[in-house]
Amino acid sequence: MRIEIDEASGFCNGVVSAIRKAESELDESGTLYCLGDIVHNSDEVDRLCRRGLVTITHADLNSLEGVKVLLRAHGEPPSTYSLARERNIEIIDATCPVVLHLQRRIKESYDSLGSGEQIVIYGKRGHAEVNGLVGQTRGEAIVVEDVEGLSQVDFSRDITLYSQTTKSIDGFKEMIAEIERRKSSGTRFRYHDTICRQVANRVPRLRAFAAAHQVILFVSGKKSSNGKFLYAECSAVNPRTYLISNPEEINPDWLKGAATLGICGATSTPRWLMENVRERVGLLTNI
Repeated sequence: MRIEIDEASGFCNGVVSAIRKAESELDESGTLYCLGDIVHNSDEVDRLCRRGLVTITHADLNSLEGVKVLLRAHGEPPSTYSLARERNIEIIDATCPVVLHLQRRIKESYDSLGSGEQIVIYGKRGHAEVNGLVGQTRGEAIVVEDVEGLSQVDFSRDITLYSQTTKSIDGFKEMIAEIERRKSSGTRFRYHDTICRQVANRVPRLRAFAAAHQVILFVSGKKSSNGKFLYAECSAVNPRTYLISNPEEINPDWLKGAATLGICGATSTPRWLMENVRERVGLLTNI
């Protein structure tokens, strides 16, 4: 069997930067708090936990004082920074530059809103990045996950549309078309394509990779929204695509009769984990 790991899969730049900042701080002090999982991959979180990274929740911030807390690539709302100042907490800010730029744009839009204008964010409700974006509007932005979610929008008022950085381009285009169709005449509709191209451009590459192999093992953490999306893209072109979070989940029956096998993953999947999957496949197939 020929086994290939997709060279374009794995951590995006924002995640790489966050993990490097965490490792640098851990090398220096041995302990660092992280607000939420640093990445949606339990194996990588466990690896950093063994090095001294402590994952905390927003509620935990109220009981901490005088410590260092890392903000992951997803970003945080202004309220988190305010609380950290109150508790004398030093922030290690690993917010992805793409997300940070989007936060600033949304805040500028909110600060200059016309009378009755609405800010709409195409994204996953409750997602950490989206929470940070909504926070720039004091909680007033409307979050829509799909076309059905547009029922929350008042189409007789002006609308400004943004997107979570990891949403699909096609989904964003569909959102634009539907708002254009439903908005009242005379209202103003502005939209800003804020989708990260490093993530979006993986789709055609992944589809080609999945089509080039008889079996695909897609490696992703269970919590990863990006992983679920990219796995679905692979499955659409190759029905023998299997979602796993680690090598132990490989079913040997999946590999039967395959001459080629591809291994790929989400933006939150570490390279070392995909390498471990390749080693496991080699053992199961006696390569």
